[in-house]
Amino acid sequence: MIRADILAAEIGSTITKLSAFSGPLPDRLEFLGQSAALTTVKQGDVSLGLAEARERLEADLGIDTGNAELIASASAAGGLRMSVHGLTRDMTLKAAREASLGAGANLVCSTAGLISPEQVKEIKAASPNLVLLAGGVDFGDKHTVAQNARVLSLAGLNVPVIYAGNRSAAPLVAGLFERQGIPIRVVDNVYPRIDELNIEPVREVIHDLFSKHIVTAPGMKRIREMVSGEIIPTPGAVLRASELLYRELEDLLTIDVGGATTDIHSVTQGTGDNSRIRVAPEPLSKRTVEGDLGVYYNVEKIIEASGGALGDLCDPESIRESIREAIPINVEQRKKVLQLSQWAVNVALWRHAGEIRSTYGAYGPNELILGRDLTAVKVIVGTGGALTRLDGGMEILCSLWPDPKKNRLLPGNKTEVFLDSHYIMAAAGLLAKSYPDRALAIMRKSLGYARKAARRAGV
Repeated sequence: MIRADILAAEIGSTITKLSAFSGPLPDRLEFLGQSAALTTVKQGDVSLGLAEARERLEADLGIDTGNAELIASASAAGGLRMSVHGLTRDMTLKAAREASLGAGANLVCSTAGLISPEQVKEIKAASPNLVLLAGGVDFGDKHTVAQNARVLSLAGLNVPVIYAGNRSAAPLVAGLFERQGIPIRVVDNVYPRIDELNIEPVREVIHDLFSKHIVTAPGMKRIREMVSGEIIPTPGAVLRASELLYRELEDLLTIDVGGATTDIHSVTQGTGDNSRIRVAPEPLSKRTVEGDLGVYYNVEKIIEASGGALGDLCDPESIRESIREAIPINVEQRKKVLQLSQWAVNVALWRHAGEIRSTYGAYGPNELILGRDLTAVKVIVGTGGALTRLDGGMEILCSLWPDPKKNRLLPGNKTEVFLDSHYIMAAAGLLAKSYPDRALAIMRKSLGYARKAARRAGV
């Protein structure tokens, strides 16, 4: 048998994947193979699915996993439920949302400005696992964020709080929560100055808290005991892998189609010519998650998003009836999943992209950019089971549809498309923390651009 040195587990909402790698590290790391099993949430123990995937690695691929180090990402607990609270909707709230989504959190509630009594009820009804409070540039307004801290500290939420607002208000805010016995982590301001985003400190804390929260999923405590290091959100791992690819491929877009969500990750500065008309700053790396576009859990929602177009091809009830399992098992099921995937990809991309809006001022019409500028993107990467494991993923990515509104800032026609053929973007993101060069080499092979990368690197 071939001996594995590292096993990278991705415990998803529907599928648990296990990728095996061999060393010796840190000089070399080779992808050996991958197995998958259904995530066993319904059985009350997600470790059962991981054990089955491990057995398949050994039995089907002849890989010895006995002494391998285990690292893991997860989304099986439904993500970390977060409420986010900022000073203004277009500035600090937006910055806080960017940090949360980029880290893989699931936003369940958000507010801008002073939190009202009605909003307190909404926040409590949303039952967040974590609260992110921001507000004001450094050394600016302190009143709003201080008042929001008072309201939240007395709301009876009893969940951890991250404060990422005006640094001059940090001691006051921290004291309010500490006096109520509520754990609080103070990090650098997500919006320290006008036109500047600083989201990495918040992302790191969210990853850390997610690792502690994820053990609440049935059976995850057992997995946590086996894992070396922290368990991070799978979307955060994919974003980390995308940021690593940016080193070589520059402005890129990663599209991840899954059973529960469709995620879009972009790493781009946008087109320089558009910077002068941008309304608000955007982070270099950004993720959006579409919880209504998962091709297994959200069949009806995708059909609804298609405006009836899918209904012309196949009756919605027939699609739901045929897709009873998370892994399609015959040609007809695969065809229908690909139809759903095509709509999920395009709708998610339209939502991720920003737009140009025309406004009228004292000197006549003006054009402004709202949101994400994807016009500089030259590379599109596809990952997720629907795109990488069903014939047709490349065709979907190569035939993206134009925006129906005709004002979205989408990638141009001269983009290169790569498919994550080994389905290891999340695994590479896990490896990237300790072995970035090895993780990048593994992705080169999976995406099939090794020669191009070597030329760009001067090899």
